[in-house]
Amino acid sequence: MKIFVLVSRVPYPLEKGDKLRAYHQVRQLSKEHEVHLCCLAEVSPHPDAISELEKIAHKVSIVPLKKSLIYLRLLRALFSDKPFQVHYFLQEQAKIKIDVLIKESQPDHIYCQLIRTAEYVNMNFDAPKTIDYMDTFSIGAERRKQNAPFWMKPLLGIEAQRLTRYENLSFEFFDHHTIISQQDQQLFYHPKRSLIEIVPNGVDTRFFDVKSEALKAHSRKERSLLFTGNMSYPPNVDCAKFLAREVLPLVRKHYPKTTLMLAGANPHQQVKELQSEGVQVSGWIDDIRSAYAEAEIFVAPMRIGTGLQNKLLEAMSMELPCITSTLANNALGACNDKEILIANTAIEVSEQIIRLMENQGLREKLSSQGRQFVLEEYTWESSGAKLSKIMEQNDQ
Repeated sequence: MKIFVLVSRVPYPLEKGDKLRAYHQVRQLSKEHEVHLCCLAEVSPHPDAISELEKIAHKVSIVPLKKSLIYLRLLRALFSDKPFQVHYFLQEQAKIKIDVLIKESQPDHIYCQLIRTAEYVNMNFDAPKTIDYMDTFSIGAERRKQNAPFWMKPLLGIEAQRLTRYENLSFEFFDHHTIISQQDQQLFYHPKRSLIEIVPNGVDTRFFDVKSEALKAHSRKERSLLFTGNMSYPPNVDCAKFLAREVLPLVRKHYPKTTLMLAGANPHQQVKELQSEGVQVSGWIDDIRSAYAEAEIFVAPMRIGTGLQNKLLEAMSMELPCITSTLANNALGACNDKEILIANTAIEVSEQIIRLMENQGLREKLSSQGRQFVLEEYTWESSGAKLSKIMEQNDQ
């Protein structure tokens, strides 16, 4: 089967969740199908992007977006009922180029990642279409509003309402629909949400393996905490501030030498300002496994946002005992006190950190059972097979 895949960003390097998901899904689909990958590009792609993506797709096309038009369309969005992010990524010249690419490739199936790409394929192409919502973005915007600066609250409220309407509208554009977790499916407002197929993320457990030869020079550091992610993403910024300002001081009352590393690309100014004697803001790390390999405990008590946290899959695969929130674990589905620890408030998170620091047996149990959990439940192979099966329904 020939599949045309449309994504809103060039999925290389893999510093964002949507890029990671797109990259591995394309890689898996290409094992059985001819995949034509088309990427919108709001910024100049990494110099190695095309060569790296050509290793996983049969053909790669990059369609640049003009910055000046992005700002113009955002201005126009003030007088529209479509979400700001749909306007942000939609340009007429890009649409013309994508129409040509689809007609040239004559795909058997069109696969779009995120509703921000839906406008590019809402005309009557002959091929059946699948949309990957990934997360329920309308709920994500609503949750971000709760902790946003006062001047952002009205905009996020408007965006949440528009996203809800557009998620319902775009549903009708597609033959099949996928989402990352059961939690996100249940949060979706559409009356036919039960038809949305759950296609979770995976984790490369061979790569994220603390016993890897490449990690022999790294070892666990006592009293070291780690949080990873794209540090410009609002839910990660919120969690980083929560850990540095509310959780770490409580832990340091008991263990004054405890440190926290905030590791990830593009740290927001608010994250950079957290740098202190006990807090390290690393920025981009060439091999994020080194950060996992040197930490004693992974903490990701997410308070806003939706979707499955790749950071937890990676940390558990690296045999790192993990603490997360009820919100994040609702998507993950790990067993509390067996594969993960769940805590929500600053006091609860600090108590679980101290509990782990003082209990080597518990650390070892969570480390081994956490890895076993992701080995059994979260592989890109099973995720890709499920996505392929969904698309093949129209090819019977």
